[in-house]
Amino acid sequence: MCSAHADLTAQAKIRDAAIAHFARDGFQKTNLRAVAATAGVSAALVIHHFGSKDKLRGACDDHVLGVLVRRAHEAGTSGLLGEFMANPEEYQLQVRYMVRAIEEDTPAGARFADALVAESESILRAGIAEGSVRPSSDVRALAVLTVLTSLATLTMAPPLTRALGHDGFGPEVLRRMTLPTLEFFTHGLYADDAPLKAAKAAWEAAQESSSHSREQG
Repeated sequence: MCSAHADLTAQAKIRDAAIAHFARDGFQKTNLRAVAATAGVSAALVIHHFGSKDKLRGACDDHVLGVLVRRAHEAGTSGLLGEFMANPEEYQLQVRYMVRAIEEDTPAGARFADALVAESESILRAGIAEGSVRPSSDVRALAVLTVLTSLATLTMAPPLTRALGHDGFGPEVLRRMTLPTLEFFTHGLYADDAPLKAAKAAWEAAQESSSHSREQG
């Protein structure tokens, strides 16, 4: 039993070290020796437990995806931010890992993005149905926008945190961003609908031009 527990502990240490390296350096640049050194084990033990870097990445994908999707379904969009504030270092690492997976267009990144967009779209449609959310011309695109905004906030670049007077992203920055974000989503940004009308007119003109070109062709 002790040996089995030690194996599980070693696997978890290796997995957690790999998650940190993959999130920071990306999959291609990370090597198993660096992961082993961070985990405090030999490179041979990494191979013993996971077989290859690809399989180690798969184990990390499954772990992080399982944690984040479970939180998404249990907590909902606003609950995710609350959980982050309770444990910013752990949560930010997990989010950065999946953002990296999305950037590298991995299967896990695609699954994570699909799950978040589906969750967000479900929340938006429920809000529209009950009257707490304004109707949208494209609910799916709006869901993508809300996910994009949330991920960008949770992985805010250091120059942007410094612009708010902080050395790194954490609860203080998140609190600073909360009211402006809610003001933006509640009241909007523009004082009138002139920009919206201009965008609609440009979109309709582009569609008409495209349709005319196809007819001529």
